[in-house]
Amino acid sequence: MNEKISIETFEHLVELAALALSEEEAVYLRRELNHQLNAIEELAAIPLDEDLALTAHGVPYTAAISPVMRADTWQPSENPEEIIRQAPQTDFGLIVVPDIPHTDLD
Repeated sequence: MNEKISIETFEHLVELAALALSEEEAVYLRRELNHQLNAIEELAAIPLDEDLALTAHGVPYTAAISPVMRADTWQPSENPEEIIRQAPQTDFGLIVVPDIPHTDLD
């Protein structure tokens, strides 16, 4: 297998992402990432005509076969107070979301 992601590069990426991986998980993830990069290279090597139109997916999605867009309408909840009451912390009828702790990466 042609390895594009070296052990050093992988360890650096794991550190940047602040991942805690066991040795077995690290070996598996690095191998799978390299498999994905190899698959992308194989796809990129397929010769294509210069005039081939780019597509977002393989099926044409024309107006003739597209469903009509539905109106975006507001539908209030029947019991908003009940939903708010289930939240662990509220303030003035709003759900309080705890801060996400931030750490500086060296």
